[in-house]
Amino acid sequence: MSTASTIVAGFGLGLRTDHYRDFTEGRPPVDWLEILSENYMVPGGKPLHFLDRIRRDYPMVMHGVSLSIGSADPLDRAYLADLKTLVERVEPAWVSDHLCWTGVDHAHLHDLLPLPYTEAALRHVTERVQAVQDVLGRRLVLENVSSYVAWQADEMSEWDFLAEVARRADCEILLDVNNVYVSARNHGFDPRHFIDAMPAARVRQIHLAGHEDLGDVVIDTHDHPVCDDVWALYAYTVRRLGLVPTMIERDDRIPPLQTLLAELDLARRTAQGALQEAVA
Repeated sequence: MSTASTIVAGFGLGLRTDHYRDFTEGRPPVDWLEILSENYMVPGGKPLHFLDRIRRDYPMVMHGVSLSIGSADPLDRAYLADLKTLVERVEPAWVSDHLCWTGVDHAHLHDLLPLPYTEAALRHVTERVQAVQDVLGRRLVLENVSSYVAWQADEMSEWDFLAEVARRADCEILLDVNNVYVSARNHGFDPRHFIDAMPAARVRQIHLAGHEDLGDVVIDTHDHPVCDDVWALYAYTVRRLGLVPTMIERDDRIPPLQTLLAELDLARRTAQGALQEAVA
């Protein structure tokens, strides 16, 4: 029986090929799974085989990296058609991508690049989000990216830009707490200001991940455990926004599933402790 209609709540993991067998041969204690959309936007093959098997037992959400919602290029209609086909197959609780651009002049740069936070960019992105939502027939969920440089043209903060996109386009937010921390370190702002600006009713999901701290710069790598400072910022986020579906991201140096399950238990305990503090 498909669990596609189940409302996603609690604590999840990103489904990675290293752990396919763990999820087909057992029932690890994970509330839901996030898949990388582009890994399954192909006809046939082992990824779709495992996806179909695993989705029988676990609710799923879809997360993409190629929408390039902020690009000046026209929306890729072929990509959107393939994405919609996968949505119809998976029936995810929601579909997310990044508030960024990934290429221009039809060249894909394979990176999640920050937008200029201007009124003109805000209008541009809002129009494109609405167009994507019309194609998919559902709200889009947009994630804040980590960044290392800023535009001189910026007219507002990243957090105000993200909140205003969500309001104008009537979309939702994937709040990556690690990305907030990485960008705060790189640009010298208080990450709590970012969290405080988030409209709680529109925050659909939270990402937690690790990074590489080089001292003068922090790089979002997703190849380390979540650090203490990010756990503290996550606790602050829960106190401010309440309990939001939360997952651990690991994209490189992927450990055994049991290691990630232990980290997911830490997320549960951190959230529970923060909730208790919020009502005390």
